[in-house]
Amino acid sequence: MDFGQGARAAELLERVDAFVSEEIDPVEGDYHHELLQRPDPWVVLPLIEELKAKARAAGLWNLFMPDERFGAGLSNVDYAPLAERMGRSVIASEVFNCNAPDTGNMEVLAQFGSDEQRKRWLDPLLAGEIRSAFCMTEPDVASSDATNMQATAIPDGDEIVINGRKWWSTGVGHPNCAVLIFMGLSVPDGDRHHRHSMVLVPRDTPGVEVERMLTTMGFLDAPGGHGEVTFDDVRVPREAVIGDVGQAFAIAQARLGPGRIHHCMRLIGLAELALELACRRATERVAFGKPLANLGGNRERIADARIAIDQARLLVLHAAWLLDVGSPEAIGAVSKIKVAVPRMAQDVVDMAIQLHGGGGLSTDFPLAPAWTTARTLRLADGPDEVHRGVVARLELAKYGQGKWAG
Repeated sequence: MDFGQGARAAELLERVDAFVSEEIDPVEGDYHHELLQRPDPWVVLPLIEELKAKARAAGLWNLFMPDERFGAGLSNVDYAPLAERMGRSVIASEVFNCNAPDTGNMEVLAQFGSDEQRKRWLDPLLAGEIRSAFCMTEPDVASSDATNMQATAIPDGDEIVINGRKWWSTGVGHPNCAVLIFMGLSVPDGDRHHRHSMVLVPRDTPGVEVERMLTTMGFLDAPGGHGEVTFDDVRVPREAVIGDVGQAFAIAQARLGPGRIHHCMRLIGLAELALELACRRATERVAFGKPLANLGGNRERIADARIAIDQARLLVLHAAWLLDVGSPEAIGAVSKIKVAVPRMAQDVVDMAIQLHGGGGLSTDFPLAPAWTTARTLRLADGPDEVHRGVVARLELAKYGQGKWAG
């Protein structure tokens, strides 16, 4: 196996690193302070558009896209270090047009969208002119089992009629959100993995209502946010179905593999930032006559954090390589990282918060929102229990147990 970056990817990483260091880091603190002070945070501050224009002019744009027709054409292994570098900043992914859920939605449209769907939605997403949301999770059922979905997308002649309630619809609060990908039940009597469809719904379609924006551990995560959305007899043309009726699960699996690599590598970048802040704090602050680094086992905690981050990175690169070579082992590998990396990041950030004392709980440092991000990703894109179940089924299948045996 080869985790090494190609020459082009390495050069892009250098340029991304320089751009973040020179253009984003010096202004990010002021950006968040301004946004937090606004009575209405659901706005795009001019700084973001200025940075996006600079990034696009520099050719640092759509770096996640594996298809060269639409973006950088990097493999998962090549893109992973770029995602890690972006993960140290809250806004870098958006600046480079590599922000979830747009990344996954763009890949879905690139792989499965019709020419008309690509022209209407993919082109402006690739240009960074609009944003999108993904509507799958529902408040009234255990959405960790996606076959529980109750919201419907029923064919009716030349139309699809959509009804139901979704929540944790990431990105729906963004003022530039123009399209939602809705996943709903279309074939109630079909087999459990061929009942659902993905449908493109313009944000301004009659019957679409954002009921509220949800807080995550007290954070609004503006300006994209996570919303609760109702769909009341929403009608769109049948041509708005992505792929075909009943194909949503196959499309979702294609969407989620690379997306989970991106999430995990961004989290590793976040953990690296937390460790850096922890080390600076531990060497600069003195208590009881000693630097914090020399008190209470903090050296061991710092060492454990370094070991955990490096282990997690190798695990993610291995999963990325398995996806790149098309190995069936990628199924288990992606589930492993989805369990291991958020848990690691949560632990590392927690250690950094402890070293910062009360300041670590405030918005004076990025640690509280970082902890929230890591904790959230133990649920988003499948909770730990689901992914551990996949790993266990694969392991027990080696011994002839379960439906995956053989």
